[in-house]
Amino acid sequence: MKFLRLTNYFERLDATTKRLEMFEILSGLFKESNKEDIDKIIYLSQGQLLPPFLGLEIGMSEKLLIRSISDAAKTPTKKVEEIFKRNGDLGKTAEELITWKGQGLTVEKVYEEIRDVALTTGAGSVERKIGYLSSLLKGVSSKEAKYIARFVIGRLRLGIGDPTVLEALALAQGDRTLRPELERAYNLCSDLGLVAKTLLEKGVTGVRKFHVRVGYPIRMALCERLPSSEEIIEKIGKAAVEAKYDGFRVQIHKNKNNIDMFSRNLERTTHMFPEIREAVRNFIKADTAIIEGEALAYNEATGELYSFQITMQRKRKHGIEALAREYPLKFFAFDLLFSDGIDYTEKPYIERRKKLESLIKKDTIIEPSSLFITDDPKAIYKYFEDAVERGLEGVVAKRLDAPYSAGARNFNWIKLKRSYRSELADTIDICIVGYFKGRGLRARFGIGAILGAVYDPKTDTFKTVTKVGSGFSEVELEKLRKILDKIAISHKHARVDSLMNPDVWVEPHYVITVMADEITRSPGHTAGKDKEGIGYALRFPRAVGFLREDKKPEDANTVKEIIEMFGHQKKAKARPTG
Repeated sequence: MKFLRLTNYFERLDATTKRLEMFEILSGLFKESNKEDIDKIIYLSQGQLLPPFLGLEIGMSEKLLIRSISDAAKTPTKKVEEIFKRNGDLGKTAEELITWKGQGLTVEKVYEEIRDVALTTGAGSVERKIGYLSSLLKGVSSKEAKYIARFVIGRLRLGIGDPTVLEALALAQGDRTLRPELERAYNLCSDLGLVAKTLLEKGVTGVRKFHVRVGYPIRMALCERLPSSEEIIEKIGKAAVEAKYDGFRVQIHKNKNNIDMFSRNLERTTHMFPEIREAVRNFIKADTAIIEGEALAYNEATGELYSFQITMQRKRKHGIEALAREYPLKFFAFDLLFSDGIDYTEKPYIERRKKLESLIKKDTIIEPSSLFITDDPKAIYKYFEDAVERGLEGVVAKRLDAPYSAGARNFNWIKLKRSYRSELADTIDICIVGYFKGRGLRARFGIGAILGAVYDPKTDTFKTVTKVGSGFSEVELEKLRKILDKIAISHKHARVDSLMNPDVWVEPHYVITVMADEITRSPGHTAGKDKEGIGYALRFPRAVGFLREDKKPEDANTVKEIIEMFGHQKKAKARPTG
């Protein structure tokens, strides 16, 4: 496919905010794609060169892109900067200055040239990157230059989520019932390009043969929630009850001496945990394995586990060794997904757990998560109270005969949170979709409140549920505005469903945790909106901590969960007090 043809599709996607229209456009693009291009087209349309877990970053800043445009267009950088200042979009700037027709480059050629920019490292790499990108821009038309420029600095923003791609792929094959097969394969490899390429090369039979493989992160299983231990036992019977740690969820892939680690949102995090890497290499008794658990910072002298915010300091790129000395880690392993050629995801939980325990050498920084098996609700609640007293989040009950449900949220795993009373005592993760500039004292920070949304997996959209202005320090507000301004967009994102109009719309990217007094019905928000136009909202919300960089937008709580929490809340209010 010619790259110009692909940009025609990008233009159509960029111009619509309608989900059904987006499906139709994408399915048309995929029908037109061949097996050599399909993976590259999917990566490019989602604003990436490869899946996030492979960690290939282009490494081009606005400043470097301006120099590339300047060189390609033989225009002084000052003029490029002036045009950019006027329109606020380096894509449009490139489009204005690149005035030739182009050489008819293919998608494959453009992809390879951008990949060369990303792979350029070492001494003199900055100048070489500028040169490679400038050379590419000299060979394309103005429209192509617009989308190349947006792509290399991460501003493509076509609003194409993973579920949208899966749905469009099935639609392109003329059979929407293929969606579950495609999703299963994706859940096992986390690589949409690979799934699509396999579909075009080997058909549905090839997709059905997808299996777990070391080095490809498995999309992590998620919990449902219930408000009482009685309801948990009623739902799943005798259960394995584990402590729920307030740490950094990590999936470890061991291939002999090669160790990779991935976060909840499938980013490579190996560099963050050097001590865990060494422990896995030396103390996991398997040549190949995929293990899941939580990494937590702890006090070596007292054994006290630190909060998530302390552990999250490992997100930094530098000074990891010093942090490891100040805040050493423990890794609490809670599941085994693969070991020495055997796929454990399809085996019952109790079998996975038994094998996991046999692989871990004792008295190391790796240990199995705390667990006991019971069908007694009182025992679960006592264990829960003890866990909270120790500074943990609570407990998770797991169905003993359940397989590992990659990428799914179901009642195989159930979180126990405190019973709902007149106030909402649970935290909720929301995705930021915009912000309001604020008044009075807040005006000087340029931000007074954020607009938060929850995720609707059925439509692959974000539905608003609250405005949050409390819980932020002045330093956090200032930092938050700068972060959000980098992903600001001129209009409501295609995946956002909102009746409110914030002062600044942003791309759905960051998740934040909030507490609220209760969930109420509201005509002002779209989460769970019924035929009368009444949705659900959080009453008196306040932020807890700062941005959850370990979570991606789709990890926000779902509309379904909000509705269920509202139901539990109503039941609790209706109960007589003794």
